Amino acid sequence: MRLNSIKPARGAKRPRLRVGRGASAGQGKTCGRGVKGQRARKGGYHKVGFEGGQMPLQRRLPKTGFRSAIKPTRAEVRLSELETLLAEVVDLKALIEAGIVPAQTERAKVILYRPHEPADEEADDWSLDVTGAWPSARPGDQAR
Repeated sequence: MRLNSIKPARGAKRPRLRVGRGASAGQGKTCGRGVKGQRARKGGYHKVGFEGGQMPLQRRLPKTGFRSAIKPTRAEVRLSELETLLAEVVDLKALIEAGIVPAQTERAKVILYRPHEPADEEADDWSLDVTGAWPSARPGDQAR
């Protein structure tokens, strides 16, 4: 197959409809626009959502929702997820490499220390270097 030999399938391309060329052409006189009315005029039609002066549906319904522009760049990390991480220093780069936070994350915050379990001093042999952390989520001596 060559580029100069490709052509549309049979019946895929129809000739442009020439309106206003007499009754025998099929679209004579009013050219398929009907008789009178706003839609028949050359100025056209109304805008999308216009309901003839009635309050449009989109204005009758209450405004809801909000999509934060910075949400994709923020992440929360649970302390239980950090326990699976094998790194001396827990920083954003380590979290991204481990797949705990998405690659586009710019700020991460450590949350949710399990309050029903006492803090184990021996288990806190790593240091935390992220944007923020709950006081209960900070390791050992950093908890103050």
